[in-house]
Amino acid sequence: MTRLSAAFAKGRPALVTFVTGGDPSPEATDAILDALVAGGTDVIELGMPFTDPMADGPAIQLANLRSLGAGTTTADLFAIAKRFRERHADVPLVLMGYANPMTRRGADWFAAACRDNGVDGVICVDLPPEEDQDLGPALRAADVDFIRLATPTTDAARLPDVLNAASGFLYYVSVAGITGLQQAATASVEAAVAQLKASTNLPIAVGFGIRTPDQASAIAAVADGVVVGSAIVDLVGAHGNQAAGPVRDYVASLRAALDGAQKEKAA
Repeated sequence: MTRLSAAFAKGRPALVTFVTGGDPSPEATDAILDALVAGGTDVIELGMPFTDPMADGPAIQLANLRSLGAGTTTADLFAIAKRFRERHADVPLVLMGYANPMTRRGADWFAAACRDNGVDGVICVDLPPEEDQDLGPALRAADVDFIRLATPTTDAARLPDVLNAASGFLYYVSVAGITGLQQAATASVEAAVAQLKASTNLPIAVGFGIRTPDQASAIAAVADGVVVGSAIVDLVGAHGNQAAGPVRDYVASLRAALDGAQKEKAA
């Protein structure tokens, strides 16, 4: 069993949290990642800063600018990952970002760096499944999960392409838009998750627009996992180098809400 599969096999909804690596600085990211773990996260997505984050809303756009302004490099991201793995042997770490930083030195180089620094999976936002050959074979050869995205516009004809060779979990983007600005109705998410589960055995985590414990609880009642990013990134933006405490407390409130939803579901 991999770290990712174990994270979704705990008998409770998985809490998946996102922060941008290097925000507010590479040195400060370690404490923020530790705060995510202390708050009860099950899976961490570490964002790779990029100059053109086309799928991200204002919060993560600003985080990218702060990180790049601090001089964060791809080498820094892998150093952060390596230190994290030394401190946390069992918590899955996923790199999330865009194709350019992942492929510019070659897919084999990137995949080997993921493997050697304790990265469990990769989400590449702008690499469609039709272009899997640009990154997928190298990741699979390195035993790194290639996590795919499905959206409300992923129809039945295209879904098999999305699921082909996907692993780790399936990330369902619940709205057609950018991160952080809107949230889909729970009923529509429930219907979408049911349709996806008819086609795959992968766990399904739902993200985009989930900010409050109540929202997280509602989604957790119908999905295998809940992804929260922009709200955490906002805390980092507001508190900077002192963000670890507020991040820990906020994530703990999400964890409590998800655990409460699980108890209600089991009752």
